[in-house]
Amino acid sequence: MKLKNSKLTILLALLIAGSSLVGCYNKEEFKRIIQNGYDEARANTKVKGDFCYYLGDLRFPYTDEPVKEDDTRGMIWNKRKLSRSLPLFAEIGLLSRQPVEGQSGLYHYDLTDLGREYLHEYIDNRGIRTKYHNEFCYGPIVVERVTDVTKNEYTRAQGYSYNKVNLEVDYEYHVIDVPDWVIDNQDKLNEIYTQTKAQLPGKTYEDVITFNVGKEGKLYENSLTYKQIKP
Repeated sequence: MKLKNSKLTILLALLIAGSSLVGCYNKEEFKRIIQNGYDEARANTKVKGDFCYYLGDLRFPYTDEPVKEDDTRGMIWNKRKLSRSLPLFAEIGLLSRQPVEGQSGLYHYDLTDLGREYLHEYIDNRGIRTKYHNEFCYGPIVVERVTDVTKNEYTRAQGYSYNKVNLEVDYEYHVIDVPDWVIDNQDKLNEIYTQTKAQLPGKTYEDVITFNVGKEGKLYENSLTYKQIKP
């Protein structure tokens, strides 16, 4: 299962001693480095877990804004995301929702105590306008085992611009500390967030991570972080 990762990424580099990129790979070492990567990413970003339901670009408290003729494409996309995500999480109980007086179909939203517990906000100052990305996160990953390691080689002779090697590492995991709001509302969440199904306790899932191979067998992985799921 491949999920889109957040732009907040970390860079890991490790040397798998004795592998020389041929023969057997140390699966336990890969398991350790993958688990450490997720644990460190959570610590750095302060997220509640490794699966995050993205709401959109907004600041709480928030009031619905209708689409305007002079809205940019990005603004329209954001408003459409919010029109789907905010009512859902108000129904689930992470947001409060009150109608705007005299404006049919528009609502005021704010965080509930439960919403504050699971909210993660990251601020993006790179563009003309500062963006406030908000999401609700849950479910730390626990890596169970690495099941396979596949070596891929790409050469100029095959038509690539430069020679490179990577390793695809397949692994199994489960999630812990899954809150009731995910378990009890999994069908509603899956209907809006179709990118991946809600992660549930007591189940084993599969994923794959690609390590790029550098000099002297060093492996680089730049996307071990929480998985952002968009509506």
